[in-house]
Amino acid sequence: MIPPIYWRIGQLAFTAGLIALLWRTTDGPQIFRILQQAQPIWLAAAIGVLLCQTVLSAWRWQITAAQLGQKLPLGYAVKEYFMSQIVNQALPGAIMGDAARAVRARAQAGLAAATQAVLFERLAGQIAMFMMMSIAFLITFTAQGGLTWPPEFAAPIGSAIAVGIGVGGAIALGSRFPNLIGQRLAAWIAPMYRAVLAKHVLPAQIGLGLAITLCNLAAFGLCAWAVGVHLSLAAICAIVPVILFSMLIPFTISGWGVREGAAAVLLPLAGTTPSEAVAASVIFGCALLLAVLPGLIAVILK
Repeated sequence: MIPPIYWRIGQLAFTAGLIALLWRTTDGPQIFRILQQAQPIWLAAAIGVLLCQTVLSAWRWQITAAQLGQKLPLGYAVKEYFMSQIVNQALPGAIMGDAARAVRARAQAGLAAATQAVLFERLAGQIAMFMMMSIAFLITFTAQGGLTWPPEFAAPIGSAIAVGIGVGGAIALGSRFPNLIGQRLAAWIAPMYRAVLAKHVLPAQIGLGLAITLCNLAAFGLCAWAVGVHLSLAAICAIVPVILFSMLIPFTISGWGVREGAAAVLLPLAGTTPSEAVAASVIFGCALLLAVLPGLIAVILK
């Protein structure tokens, strides 16, 4: 087993190497020139949208946790969410902040319920983004005048969507017939169904999921606008979610490098140059960093 310190060093090295490779292959000097001309007003707008996204995410955590026996005041949830984000942005892996948030919130219902609340809330966010991506991909793939998806992109994205739908179907089946999936998995699916999919909570989960997803996509669109890249609605809804999903790959710090690489490959489908795509992604990464500063303030004042 690789010691954690070596894994972290490897992530740092991989991040640096990937960024250096992108700098060489996508015309680094041109990226720098584009970034120098970025419009601060659109960056500020993106930061504002990301701040709203964090507050909405904290609200979703509060609602999710309540179904599992945790009563979290909204102010507490917002502060904790910002604190977890600052840790996620600073450390490789992007999960340590969430783990710490679960530990700090364990007092009422225990660590297991606190962990489930954090996990299910994050999972609900990924499901909402996945649904947006899937619908937009299918529309743009089949509609005349939509994005042109080359087979080398359409095949893996379509396969990922099919796998996701299959997993969702298995979860739905397991919630009704727990004996089919085993007791351990059923022990997680049952509370997830209660916290996210039950009839009395589903409208709130759908509404918040849609709002949070739109905040993330709008923030990326505003960051692209800041560097002079005007993405179509189809591109924002179908391509940007794939770029954001790339940040989940745990080989770099907070998705840096992987996100820019995905942007350089995918955004040219919407008419951008690779340099413009990387610049838009870099600005988005900067917006994410600036939008978690309230978390740093919360840590200092704690």
